[in-house]
Amino acid sequence: MANHKSAEKRNRQSQASRLRNRVNKTQMKGAVRKVNEAVLAGSVDEAKEALKIAIPVIAKTATKGSLHKKNASRKVSRLTKSINKMQAAV
Repeated sequence: MANHKSAEKRNRQSQASRLRNRVNKTQMKGAVRKVNEAVLAGSVDEAKEALKIAIPVIAKTATKGSLHKKNASRKVSRLTKSINKMQAAV
């Protein structure tokens, strides 16, 4: 437990940012999950629509600082790659 006034404040700030990060990451994970489910189902159109929704959500999460910029870029790249691979197979 924090013993100094500044440490107590830092603890409060950490808790607040943790909750913000959690909300952002949860929304992002939901968007990514919808894309992955559409890819597994094999529906190209549904996957593309889900990706159009997911990309801004992932970018927003990175902008807020809940996720590293390169991590967000990698997620978008991998999702796009999976859709393109599925589309080529069909």
